[in-house]
Amino acid sequence: MLFCSSVFLINMIRLYDENPNQNTINKIVEVLRNGGVIVYPTDTVYALGCDIFQARAIEKICKIKGLDPHKAQFSVMCSSLSDISEYTKMDNDTFKLIRQNTPGAFTFILNGNNKLPRLLKERKTVGIRIPDRNIVHTIVENLGNPILTTSFRDMNTEVEYETDPELIEEKYGALVDLVIDGGIGGTEPSTIVNCTEGEAEIIRQGKGWLEE
Repeated sequence: MLFCSSVFLINMIRLYDENPNQNTINKIVEVLRNGGVIVYPTDTVYALGCDIFQARAIEKICKIKGLDPHKAQFSVMCSSLSDISEYTKMDNDTFKLIRQNTPGAFTFILNGNNKLPRLLKERKTVGIRIPDRNIVHTIVENLGNPILTTSFRDMNTEVEYETDPELIEEKYGALVDLVIDGGIGGTEPSTIVNCTEGEAEIIRQGKGWLEE
C-alpha cells in the first residue's frame, strides 16, 4: 500500500469491522479532510464518499457519475442521532422513528437546515443514513462530520464491479483517491423513507424493514 499526504497515490486499503486499525482510520480521515474521494463499504452496497464540506470533492463525485452537482440527490452518512439533529429539521415522531430503526439499512429523507453545505442546501431536503456498519461509524466519528455518499448501483456496470473491492479498484481506482476493502459488498440498496410531509412514507423498499 502506498500513501502520500500531499499527493494521493491510488491504492487500496484493508479495514475490518471488528477493531478497525486506528492508523488506517487516520489515513482515511486525512484523505477526506484534504478533499479526497473514497470508495467504501456500507451495510448495503459499496459507495463513493467525501467530506460534506469539501465542495470540490462533491463536484468530483458528480463528474465520476455524470451528475449535475446542483441537481443530484445525495445521502449523508451520520454516526449518531445528534448528527442528524444538527443538519436537519424533524419532529418528535420522526425522531422516534429514526431512533427505532437505526443503525440500519434506511435512508430517511428529511428537511435540511442552514448548517448543511451550500450544494446540499439548494435541494431543501437531504437523505440521511446511520448505517449498521462499524467501518462507516468509525470513519464518520473520527472525521467529526458526516460523509456525503452515493452508491455504485446505477453506474451501468457488471455486478462484480460493484461488489468486489479489487475489481472496483481496477475499474475506478484512477478516478478516486482511496478504495477501502471491507470484503465483498452487497447488492440490495437501502430502504428510502420520506419524512418531509408528516407521516413517514416508504418510497423504495430495500434491505431495511421499517418498524413503526
